[in-house]
Amino acid sequence: MGSPCAALLVCAAVSGCGSSASPAADAGAPFTADLTSGKYGEPLPSVTAEERATFLDGRGAFEKQEAVGSGLGPVFNQPVCTQCHDFPPAIGGTNQRLETRYGRRLTDGGFDPLTEKGGTLLHDHGIGPVQGFDFVAEVVPPEANVVAGRRTQPVFGLGLVDATPDAVFLALADAQVRAAPQAAGRAAMVIDLGTGQRAVGRFGWKANVPTLFQFSGDAALNEMGITSPQFPNEICPQGDCTVLAYNPNPTINDPDGRDIARFTAFMRFLGPPPAPVLSGQVKRGSEVFATVGCAVCHVPTLITGPSSSAALDRVAYHPYSDFLLHDMGALGDGIEQDDARGAEMRTQPLWGLAFQSRLLHDGRVTTIPAAISAHDGQGSGARDRFAALGDEDRAALLAFLAAL
Repeated sequence: MGSPCAALLVCAAVSGCGSSASPAADAGAPFTADLTSGKYGEPLPSVTAEERATFLDGRGAFEKQEAVGSGLGPVFNQPVCTQCHDFPPAIGGTNQRLETRYGRRLTDGGFDPLTEKGGTLLHDHGIGPVQGFDFVAEVVPPEANVVAGRRTQPVFGLGLVDATPDAVFLALADAQVRAAPQAAGRAAMVIDLGTGQRAVGRFGWKANVPTLFQFSGDAALNEMGITSPQFPNEICPQGDCTVLAYNPNPTINDPDGRDIARFTAFMRFLGPPPAPVLSGQVKRGSEVFATVGCAVCHVPTLITGPSSSAALDRVAYHPYSDFLLHDMGALGDGIEQDDARGAEMRTQPLWGLAFQSRLLHDGRVTTIPAAISAHDGQGSGARDRFAALGDEDRAALLAFLAAL
């Protein structure tokens, strides 16, 4: 499959292979370290003193409260990253805040993002009255017939995902087509603003962002209204660009991208959730997880590519995701975004699941069995096999998931 992780990926696609370091070792995939332990909110093991200093400086930027004077708004969702990505269980987590996406499904089946009405992301705050104009929160326009909640996600371990080569995800998609075609995902192909080339998307519910730096800039603009070199254009409140004439801070807010780089550095070196300890019922549950087909999409182990940072260089990690798009049928949110169709969602990583109080993209359920039962489309096979489990196997699977 053209990837050093090929054997591991085939193993994951076919059986799930469990959740410990053994799959990578058994498959012969080269790795220099296996991240099975760690502490929430702490940097990756093996960071250098310089990298740790960069991480701490980036955490300061992550905790920085933006204001109108620094470029906040004119419409936004929160003025600081930690109002979405904080405890529990530590900085980088999520308070489960819901945001709103909307658009319009056309009679011919097409999708109108209602850009001229501010779509697809609703901004629920405005900076208020400035220079004779009152910037207020946006509302869902009456033209919208698709409205979806999106739950904010933790950012633990995202540097590892960023450091995983595109070829790994492409190989995994290929392996799924051959080994589990009914559940096979596909890589979202989006534009890397740094290179101008198409690349594999891996961040966001729709896998619409390919790199951690771009993810940082996208979030700064769309969540806080902070412009930067890759994202130089302000959000037009409710789609009306004429009111930007009243914007009190019309120049690029982060002209050299320094704060975006600092956000990125914090997330790049932020460690992942610790992997579960496989023993007893939890170990049995990991085997059931593979048997019922959960591990086809929720791949236990991936390996980063070569990196100049030893902390990210060919490291095995355990996200329980393939980061691919899958058609989830009725569970899809209906929003078309970049390469993702309305029914498609990126496989949600399960690491850190124990600290998620609301589940699925819109937080509609609060229990793991309910989340599994809501799976549809390409997830329906695993859903049905879960429903058919005996009491002992069901209890073991739920114990394993609760340990993630």
